[in-house]
This record gives sequence, structure tokens and C-alpha cells, in this order.
Amino acid sequence: MSTTEGAALPDPRRWVALATISLATLMVVLDASIINVALPQAQHALGISDANRHWAVTGYAVTFGGLLLLGGRIADFFGRRRMLIVGLVGFAVASALGGLAANTTMLVLARILQGAFAAVLSPAALSLVTVTFTEPRERARAFGVFGAVQGAGGALGLIAGGLLTQFLDWRWCLLVNLPISAIAVAGTLCAARESAATGPRRLDVPGALLATSGSVGLVVGFTLAGESADGWASPPVLVVLVASVTLLAGFAVRQHRAQAPMLPLRIITDRTRGGAFAAAMLVGTGMFGMFLFLAYYLQRNLGYGPLKSGLAFLPFCAGVVFVPLFFAPRLTHLGPRPPMAIGMTIAAAGMFWLTTIDGSRGLVGGALIPLVLMGFGLGLVFTPMNSTALSGIDPGDAGVASGLVNATQQLGGALGVALLNTLYTLARQNSQTGAPGDPFDADLAAYHLAFTVTGILFVIALLCVLVVMRNPAPEPGVAPAPEGSAHSRP
Repeated sequence: MSTTEGAALPDPRRWVALATISLATLMVVLDASIINVALPQAQHALGISDANRHWAVTGYAVTFGGLLLLGGRIADFFGRRRMLIVGLVGFAVASALGGLAANTTMLVLARILQGAFAAVLSPAALSLVTVTFTEPRERARAFGVFGAVQGAGGALGLIAGGLLTQFLDWRWCLLVNLPISAIAVAGTLCAARESAATGPRRLDVPGALLATSGSVGLVVGFTLAGESADGWASPPVLVVLVASVTLLAGFAVRQHRAQAPMLPLRIITDRTRGGAFAAAMLVGTGMFGMFLFLAYYLQRNLGYGPLKSGLAFLPFCAGVVFVPLFFAPRLTHLGPRPPMAIGMTIAAAGMFWLTTIDGSRGLVGGALIPLVLMGFGLGLVFTPMNSTALSGIDPGDAGVASGLVNATQQLGGALGVALLNTLYTLARQNSQTGAPGDPFDADLAAYHLAFTVTGILFVIALLCVLVVMRNPAPEPGVAPAPEGSAHSRP
């Protein structure tokens, strides 16, 4: 079957395929946050220090984000359906390793392996949505579902983590991926069509190494700053950060000069797509940081159990699930910028509102209204952000572009958690210098700083939407892919 025919005839199993792809995506996004609620118990069981606890989160996120572009290219070259299955199986094996972890090293290693397989799974899933739905109205609906799943996954992870930790054990936050992966593999085999790019199959392994090592180096540098008495001025911290920036600069040069770059610059040179990618990174930075510190505030400072802590995120979860499903099809005629701008404004207001938490018991410790605002606001953002980042992409670049959508959020989340954890640690230390004070007040001061910085990041994301992005007219239709650029087969 030719590409043109595949584009003209909708796949009758496309909605079943979307359900399967959404389940696989939900598992990946959920695992970025599910550990947050379980982390206090895992930290106690395995003897993890406060300074190093974030590695259970960032070990997953930084590997996921650093390898996503390579994973997207692998999916393009070797088949998106095939690599989705490989990613699901590998993710299940890594999850089993983490669920059986006997020490900190084993847990972090499992999270790193999860991130590596997620980097193959996730772009394969998103690019399958891109090539499966070509009719504009159906594509908007499909991206609405996908955006709802992607946005809700983080909050659902907190709820699922609370349920599993409360009634079973923190280890089930990882072991639960085994049955989910099995169901997703069966659905993929039954409903998804194979799709891959044609042409030369050269993988930019040096580019992947530069991007991943540079990203990991930034996380390590931020972590060392929180552990060092000299903070950011510590020589080892400065050496690691300078080396990391150098590696990332080398990655940019490599992408400009390589014949087969891991990230073709044509994907990000478009002004509107570039603005969407920048907003995605900033949203990931703030959202994952908010999850971590709010979970600790609820459990450590308010005494919530894991289940109650997870359920506290329901207002956020409801917003990011139902707002895209209800509003996305109705806002396509406006273009991406208005709903994203409105959503980021509301989300930033909610984040700044979190700086007023004072330990009171009412309204989820003062976090209820901020969670409602952030859920509604980010619910308006996710769908147009994803569709804008992938609009006008050549079918042969669908995998790497899809990988970049997730990479920006995951790397933003990894760097944000590491940075905010360092700021939290330093602020808490500074508030306790001199005369001894109430540890609870020290915690609140540190939380307020973390949420203030996160609110500023949301404001910068809003500026990216207003200043960088354009608001193109909605596409009247989707042109058929050039003959030979991709192939599809049942």
C-alpha cells in the first residue's frame, strides 16, 4: 500500500489504536510522578538522604528526556509500531527491577532504565497518532484525548501512588507497570499499523551522547550545589556546570554540521514551533517541581497519608483531563496562541497562590484553589501546545519531532526538580542559621521560594506564547504526504 493511499483511507481501527497508544503514554507520564507520593516511604526503607532523594525522580526524567530525540529517530527508521512494542516490554522489565530494589543504587538504576525505554516508547506512540489521524477534525479530537492523557498522567500518578502505597507497598508503584504493559502490547499488536520513514538509516549516536551527558551534568551540578557548603560558588559545582553547558553547545554545533543529525534544525527553526517547545520545557520544569514539593508538604508537614496526599491532587487532575476534552474541539478555530496564553495566565496565578500556604488544615492546606486554577489553565495549554509543536512536520520527521515534544517537558522536569530541590535545601539551611527556629517555618520558607521561582517560570512560558509564537490560521486540510516519504502497512 502506498503512502498516498494510506493517507487517503482512514484506518478503521484508528480509535482502538488511539486507546492503546493513550494507555502506553499514560503509563510513561504516570511514572514520572507516581514515585513522588511513594518517595517518603521508599526513602525510609532504602536509607536515601534528603539531598539524593530526587534521583528517584530525575534519574528517570533526565534519561528519558536526554534519549528521546534518539528514540524518535529509532522509531522513524525501524518502525513506530515495532519500537512501541520494544519500549513497552523493556519498560516492564525495568519496572520489575525497581519494584524488587534492595538498595538505593538498584532503585536509581531501574529508574534510569525505565527512562531509556520510555525514550523509545513515547515518541513512537505520539508519532503513531500523528500519522494515523490525518483529517483535521479527527486529529483535533485525537490530540485532545492525547493531551488530556499526557496532562493528567502526572496527577494520576500521584493518586495511584497514594493508593498503592497506602494499601499495598511503595514497590507496587513500579510493579503495576507489568500488567499495564501487557495490555498495551496486546492492543498494539491488534490495532496499530506499522509506519516508518524511508531513506538512509543513520543514527546520530554522538549527538545523543552529547545531549544526554550535558543534561545529566546539569542535574548533577544542581544537586552538588545543594550539598556543598559554598552552594553555587563551589568549584566542583562550577566545573560540572561549565562542562555541561559546553557539552550542550557541542550538541548544537553537531546538529548544525552533521549529515544525519539527531535533531534536524528545520524542526525548531519555525518560530511558532520553537515557541511551543520552549513553553513545553518551562511547563515541565514548573509542574514536576510543584508535584514533588506539594507532596512533601502534604505528607511531612500536614501529616497526610499517601492516599489522602494523592487524592489532594484530584482537582488538578480533573482540570487537565476534562478541559482538553471539552474545549479542544471548540477552540481549533482560534489557533493555538489564545488558549495557550489564557491557560498559562491562569496556571501562573495558581502557582503564585501556592506561595501563601501556611500549614493550615483547611482547603487541602491552602492548596485547593491553586490546584483548581493550575489544572484548568494547563488543561487549556497541553492540546494546542502538542498540536502546534507537530504541525507541518514532514512524515519522515514525525518520530523525532514527537520525541522533542516529550524531551522538552521531561528535561525541563528533571532540571526543574534538581534546581528547585537545591533552592529548597539552601533556603531551609539559611532559615535555620543563627538562632534556632521552628523547623516547620523553615520548611514553609523553602516551599514559598520554590513556588515563587516556579511561578516566574510559568510567566516566562506565557511570554514565549505571546512574543515568540505566531497564530496561524487553522489548516483547511492536510495535504497527502509526498510519495516515498513514509510507508504504512497493516
